[in-house]
Amino acid sequence: PPLYFGLALFAVSSALCAFAPSIAVMSGLRLFQAIGACGGSVISRAMVRDIFPPDELRRVFSMLILVLGVSPILAPLFGSYLLLWFGWRAAFLAQATIGTLLFLGMHFRLRESMAEESKRPLQMSNIVSAYTTLVRDRTFLGASLVCGFSSAGAFAYIASAPFVFINLYKVPTEHFGWLFGSVAAGMVAGSQVNGRMPHRIALWKVLRVANLVQLVAAILLTASVVSGLGGLPVVYFCIFVYIAAQGFVFPNGSAIAMTRHGQIAGSASALLGTNQFLIAAVGTSFLGFLDNPAVPMTLVILICAVVSTALNYLTLGPRLETGPVAS
Repeated sequence: PPLYFGLALFAVSSALCAFAPSIAVMSGLRLFQAIGACGGSVISRAMVRDIFPPDELRRVFSMLILVLGVSPILAPLFGSYLLLWFGWRAAFLAQATIGTLLFLGMHFRLRESMAEESKRPLQMSNIVSAYTTLVRDRTFLGASLVCGFSSAGAFAYIASAPFVFINLYKVPTEHFGWLFGSVAAGMVAGSQVNGRMPHRIALWKVLRVANLVQLVAAILLTASVVSGLGGLPVVYFCIFVYIAAQGFVFPNGSAIAMTRHGQIAGSASALLGTNQFLIAAVGTSFLGFLDNPAVPMTLVILICAVVSTALNYLTLGPRLETGPVAS
């Protein structure tokens, strides 16, 4: 039922956006559109935890990254042509169509994943109990915050990419989509390598190495932007490495967090997503403070990499993981 509601809200809000009479109405509808879109991202992770055993979560979450990574490659390309050929309303009508198709596909093809014994009434006491359990679990909180800060660095790049590449480094507009897409392809490639790694390699070890790779890439990126050495090739390379490592961070961090809380997978997925986007929202709010768009982007990426790596060492590892693994 929450997925029905989310997809319906997304589809209807998207259609209404296409006919919004003012920017104020558009902004309100965009808020409802985003609320509806949350249903898919939250419930998909919960369904993965419901259906697959813990030792398969790394592989399946890596497959989810394939979808998340392909979207940024295709969306700017399709969106630009929709805008060129049919105008801005076509983008929202396309989203409404996609939402409707997802709604129908879910209704006819997707079975309920939650076991009967896991269902609990929607009561405030149960909600408070679930989130209290999650917040008290050091490993869940650590893994979710590691994912959140690492993702915030990626969002800082996504928000700044057009200004950095087009305005600062003079990349032609028609080439930007391919440049942006190639970085996203790095994340897809990383996630697929991650999904094929042997089960004997611990999740926290892979996550820690990925965090360290992101930290090194962020340091080199900062040095290049501040000093002006290397120009676009070095900046692109460092960003590519950081985003490619995200293909290892998100699946392993999500698997660590979700494995432990099968009975409250929906709440765990919701808090995981909330941390991710809340941290990203705070981080990207600092991107417009300087005239040079590369400097705030770089500083946000560096800070996120430092905090994510520090949290990894403080909260994760074989001796720091506390509490039993939930069924």
